[in-house]
Amino acid sequence: MIQKPKGTYDVNGEKGRKILYLEKLLAALMENYHYQYVRTPLFESSELFHRGVGETTDIVSKETYDFIDRGNRNMTLRPEGTAGVVRSYIENKMYGDVIQPVKTWYYGPMYRYERPQSGRFREFYQFGVEVFGTNDPLMDAEVISIPVNFYRLLGLKGIKVNINSLGDQESRLRYREALIEYFKPHLESLCNDCKERFLKNPLRILDCKVDSEKEIMKHAPKMQDYLNEESKQHFEKVKEYLEAMQIEYSVNPNLVRGLDYYTYTVFEVEASVEGFGSQNVLCGGGRYNHLVETIGGPSTPGVGFAMGMERLLTALEFENINPVEENVLDAYIVPLSEEVKKEALSLTNALRLSGFTVEIDTLNRSMKSNFKTSERMHARYVIIIGEDEVKENILTVKENQTKEEYKVALADIIDFLDQTMIHDECDCEECDGTCHHEK
Repeated sequence: MIQKPKGTYDVNGEKGRKILYLEKLLAALMENYHYQYVRTPLFESSELFHRGVGETTDIVSKETYDFIDRGNRNMTLRPEGTAGVVRSYIENKMYGDVIQPVKTWYYGPMYRYERPQSGRFREFYQFGVEVFGTNDPLMDAEVISIPVNFYRLLGLKGIKVNINSLGDQESRLRYREALIEYFKPHLESLCNDCKERFLKNPLRILDCKVDSEKEIMKHAPKMQDYLNEESKQHFEKVKEYLEAMQIEYSVNPNLVRGLDYYTYTVFEVEASVEGFGSQNVLCGGGRYNHLVETIGGPSTPGVGFAMGMERLLTALEFENINPVEENVLDAYIVPLSEEVKKEALSLTNALRLSGFTVEIDTLNRSMKSNFKTSERMHARYVIIIGEDEVKENILTVKENQTKEEYKVALADIIDFLDQTMIHDECDCEECDGTCHHEK
């Protein structure tokens, strides 16, 4: 039997409904924030990720899926979304758009060759936003508010933001020199990856998972001590704006994120999920004011974040949060013979076009089996169509819960179901069973 590749997974059933619901909720939230949807190719030139993500990152050095195409070009399955969106921003000259800043969002599969574990796969789905054209710290705060508000909407508890500032280029250069000076006498005690990062990008040493608990890491210089005045003011404003939105945050001086392009604000959002352990970080991002320029575009400030769908689903599962309602059918239609199937299908089509969720029997089951099937599908009504119903244009409608039976004129069936849906959603105290108030 052929099986799925290691580090991938299939989606079906209830999990599929959850994912579709989360995707719709994200799209609706982006409408509220007035961000525009962008989509980029699944594979791009390898050079894009080497220049954009960074040569010293684990993603580029260890985890990319690289291949040579039939035109002898070096290609890479995208390991993250930002570099591709930046390339699209430059190639489509979005920096010349009348409306600025350019606020975008994306969603789709990414690929990294890493060890599969809980909430982490080789093919994974990522949602993210990228904003270009403004260095205002207000935009940093707005971007941070998106995942915070999304997680709150889903009912996750203890949402907290960890933030830090990496400062501008001048501040980063000063900090880089301080780290080199500090780690130089201790180089032999560091892991091989950190030794390689030492001169290329010493900030990445602080992000090391192998050496993170060593005493030397705990006493390393802090970025905050090397920020210039402009960088300090930017960071203070970000914190003020988060407070204005009542978003809880903590300053984490060791937070640097795993990508080379960040400047100024970096952040991670976590939730207090019992038993979640190290997986409690649900998303991360920050500002990257020189990435557009690095990839070949004009000097343009940018800020964004990304979050993985798989980790979010795991968090919801741990918290026993089911974001989707029970899968309920409005009507289950039963044609009693081959001769009435055309009329039954016509009615099914009309009801679906009117916004109802409808299923029709195609297995020629017995009435007893059809009623059992309708109950398994949580159908509210069973609509029976036989030769008498077709001849008289009167439908037999049975309510599954109460077992009551109604005779409804074919011309009135949509109104009948409409009124039922309105009554089901009514929450007024005076409701006597005939109420037609809408919520």
